[in-house]
Amino acid sequence: MKQVVFFLLMILISSCSFFESKQKRTQELIDEELRHMDWNSVDSYPFFYTCDEAVTKEQQKICFEETLISHFQETLNDFEFTLTDKESETVEVIFVIDTLGKIRVADIYKNELVLNQMPEFDGVITQSLKNLPKLAPALKRGIPVNTKYRIPVQLNTN
Repeated sequence: MKQVVFFLLMILISSCSFFESKQKRTQELIDEELRHMDWNSVDSYPFFYTCDEAVTKEQQKICFEETLISHFQETLNDFEFTLTDKESETVEVIFVIDTLGKIRVADIYKNELVLNQMPEFDGVITQSLKNLPKLAPALKRGIPVNTKYRIPVQLNTN
């Protein structure tokens, strides 16, 4: 009888450590996978619903960029962004597409000349991005992720 109780006690003790080691091993595998994951790229780019999501990653990127630039140009053609300086200026617009596909302007890098001559510039750029067609977010391992983009805007001079 003592042997049976001892045997059951050993099984009980070893089974607890068995589950613990299995959980620990799982966590080690997850940590290892996270260390080797490329966090600077996505599995699929954000896409406009006018684009085909069944195409390759490169074709998704091209469709996204072409749609974005086309919309941006159409919207900004209504405004005349010109400077009185002798050289053209480039303004960098940084925006984020969140996990729900919503766009938020993160920053607009411009020099003081642009700021003084075109105080409405930020508002026009922000409104242009907010009027983009509906977007689906980028995916990493099937999970929606935030993505950040930088668009250069060339301003002409008189």
